[in-house]
Amino acid sequence: MTRELERDSKLLRIFIGEADKLGHQPLYEALVHAAKKQGIAGATVLRGILSYGASSRIHTAKLLDLSFDLPIVVEIVDHNDKIEEFLDIANRMIEEAGCGALITLEKVEVIHYRPKKH
Repeated sequence: MTRELERDSKLLRIFIGEADKLGHQPLYEALVHAAKKQGIAGATVLRGILSYGASSRIHTAKLLDLSFDLPIVVEIVDHNDKIEEFLDIANRMIEEAGCGALITLEKVEVIHYRPKKH
């Protein structure tokens, strides 16, 4: 079943660390699985190579300064109402994980959303 995605949609970005866990599962995996369970149109996890945030601690992928907590960005796209609903779930998961996070929300214009042809 192919879902339609409105041209005017929302992009939710959740910035967390690679080492953040919810129970024994990486938090980024838990967030993506929760989004899928909620019927969200799409989610992608991006791994960064350098970052800092509220703690001002640098996280880097350099070999000499190897960090085991690289930056992770979970991007989630759907209609405004679906994103608002999922935002409550994501906030609870982040709170339960007890980790630092940054969450942003922005309007996006969806140009193309179709599954790959077989």
